[in-house]
Amino acid sequence: MKYENILILASAIGAVATPIQDVLSASKPRPLVIWHGLGDSYDSPGLLKVQSSIAKMHPGIYIHSVYIDPDPKEDKRATFYGNVDEQVELVAQQLKDVPQLSGGFDAIGFSQGGQFLRAYIERHNDPPIRNLITFGSQHMGISDLPACKPYDLLCNLARHAAHAGVYNEWAQQNLVQAQYFRDPAQLEQYLDSNHFLASINNELPARHKNTTYAANLAQLDALVLVLFTDDRTVVPKESAWFGSYPVPDGEEEGAGGGGKEKAIVPMREQPLYVEDWIGLRTLDESGRVELVSCDAEHMRLSPECWKPLVKKYVGSRS
Repeated sequence: MKYENILILASAIGAVATPIQDVLSASKPRPLVIWHGLGDSYDSPGLLKVQSSIAKMHPGIYIHSVYIDPDPKEDKRATFYGNVDEQVELVAQQLKDVPQLSGGFDAIGFSQGGQFLRAYIERHNDPPIRNLITFGSQHMGISDLPACKPYDLLCNLARHAAHAGVYNEWAQQNLVQAQYFRDPAQLEQYLDSNHFLASINNELPARHKNTTYAANLAQLDALVLVLFTDDRTVVPKESAWFGSYPVPDGEEEGAGGGGKEKAIVPMREQPLYVEDWIGLRTLDESGRVELVSCDAEHMRLSPECWKPLVKKYVGSRS
């Protein structure tokens, strides 16, 4: 498949392994999986550049770039249009079919790719993710839709359709951003309509809670959550750290409106954390959650921001 051309591999071992070859194989860095974000594709120039830099940092590493469609144009389209539950299932099978990943791997999620990888962990995690780094991901959803570039037709069409009815059945089945749209001012409607984010955050009533989600996420060695301090794309930006706007008390405006800066419910005050619905509190209290901030706009990744994290959490030879 085309993605094999992007993978940077260590060189070849003969058909019959020797003890020396076994030692060499064992010393390879742990593989890496990357899931790109909205409006990107699995083999975009920017993503290939990042992979090349990681390969220099961790010589011999195997890198798999997640795709929904091998055609890059269709893969980009799938970041706007599609059913996220189905996409996660497709990727789960895709990862299971890559033999180099069978022993487990580290993972990086860029923007929405971060919560999609978390969904993979909670629902599957076979093969398992060891360390997960998410950059500017919408773990507690978004309360507004990001603006589009004027001539980005795909983005503008999706944004217009979502604004026309973000919680209607068509949007919740076909518009990717609608499936992680979470406005606390419309919380009941969100819980009634949303099938993706409300599920992976285990926000549904107790009888619908999935205990496997918490058990799977708690198996991570590390969860690294990166927030962009100048992020104007993710609303609120603290969603990257499991923060959200509060549910209005009746005297406040809805989450998306108003001129003044709104209060944020931080991660450790979220019901999903306090009651440990997804295993996040277990991870945090055992020192396996790292909250990182990068002084930049959304996905404006400087080497100073991402390289130390990739050096520390990717490619372990243990």
